[in-house]
Amino acid sequence: MSGLKPVAALAGGRGSLRLRLLVGTLVWIVLAIAATGWGLGALFSRHVAQQFHVELRTHLDQLAANLVFDADGQAVLKAPLSDPRFARPYSGLYWQVDRIDGAVPEIGVLRARSLWDVALAVPADALADGEQHAHRVDGPDGAPLRMIEQVLRPAEQPQAALRLIVAADEGLIGEPVARFTRLLALGLGLLGAGLVAAALVQVRIGLRPLARLRGGLAEVHEGRRRAIEGAFPSEIQPLVDEFNAVLVRNAEIVERARTQAGNLAHALKTPLTVLANAAAQPARGQPGEPVGGGEGGALARLVAEQVGLARTQIDYHLARARAAAAAGIPGQRTPLRPALDGLLRLMAKVHAGRGLEIGPAGGADALVFRGEAQDLQEMLGNLLDNACKWAAHRVRVEARATAGGRLEVAIDDDGPGLPPAVREAVFGRGVRADENTPGSGLGLAIVRDLARLYGGDIALETSALGGLRAVLTLPAA
Repeated sequence: MSGLKPVAALAGGRGSLRLRLLVGTLVWIVLAIAATGWGLGALFSRHVAQQFHVELRTHLDQLAANLVFDADGQAVLKAPLSDPRFARPYSGLYWQVDRIDGAVPEIGVLRARSLWDVALAVPADALADGEQHAHRVDGPDGAPLRMIEQVLRPAEQPQAALRLIVAADEGLIGEPVARFTRLLALGLGLLGAGLVAAALVQVRIGLRPLARLRGGLAEVHEGRRRAIEGAFPSEIQPLVDEFNAVLVRNAEIVERARTQAGNLAHALKTPLTVLANAAAQPARGQPGEPVGGGEGGALARLVAEQVGLARTQIDYHLARARAAAAAGIPGQRTPLRPALDGLLRLMAKVHAGRGLEIGPAGGADALVFRGEAQDLQEMLGNLLDNACKWAAHRVRVEARATAGGRLEVAIDDDGPGLPPAVREAVFGRGVRADENTPGSGLGLAIVRDLARLYGGDIALETSALGGLRAVLTLPAA
């Protein structure tokens, strides 16, 4: 049923709705987490850098507050700075005081113990009183430092110009940022995994009604249901209702078409029966002419022959029209075993006088034909009747399931068989393998037409019994 394909595509495979939803959700999650990580990382780095510079300015203010001149006019600290790192060599936190009021600046006239015996090389730039500049310089161990400087003119000696410097290792910025980045990556990774899991669950739950819809369509297609049953979400329920309405309308249209075809056949058969009965009456010839002889008898025979052909053609086209309508109706199911057993009993009665060994039908117990029972009986009946007409002693029937959701019925006889060159020709309408054998020549043609209407076929082969083997392939339910 072609209507199943779009619904199957909703659940998986090429053009999958589930895949689209998941890919869209995953892309959005990745972009959102990446943007969040970048934004939080940038904000934290900026915050740490600002705090770093605030701390440097605090140390610089403390250095300026503790700087005094002794009796000899030398700059000294009246108290050590509060941060103990200034007293630990190469701790990463340094201060330095330069005297710049002379022709030759005195670098490092005062410096923190943390500098040990190294003086910081600071760019020579002009600073106004109270102005602060920031630079990046190399530390005592070659590590990059960030520093701020300020020119100070003490009230005790306004002519003396001192440059106050406080510097700190850039690692004091990078280390907390790195730790925060690792924790942020871990947290966002866990968040992303949780969001992906939630998206999977959401898509699975959200698309579950479509899976139910697909299952309902499959049940209709396989004949287990006449319509899709169950309650669906409001977005899907109108589709289900419309589909069920289409099924009902199709069934009504097919039933009307079949009824009209039957009425037409009945309307045609009635005058044909009258003509056949009239043709069967003894012809009234001229005096002295034998009954049934002459032109009247020839006309009667011609009428009877043409009436028989017309009946055969009506039966053929009626069967084909009925099968064409039934093949398009979903939900048709016919168990193979009861149909075969009934036909075998019928054939045994019809050909009782010949002493044929007919059947049994092996392997048909669990097989179900996806189609109408009358069409199955039409096909199997023609093949069995044909095999019994030609069989010498035995007719064998075997059935089996094949790949691709098919069933296969093989009917063998031990008759004379057919040469391969004429096997295809006997499928033509009105063609008989032997003109002396009773029949219309439409049996195999009807079987092939009906089988192909259901997507199956029939093939003629050489039987292991020595005669003909007819292999009928049909869709299985």
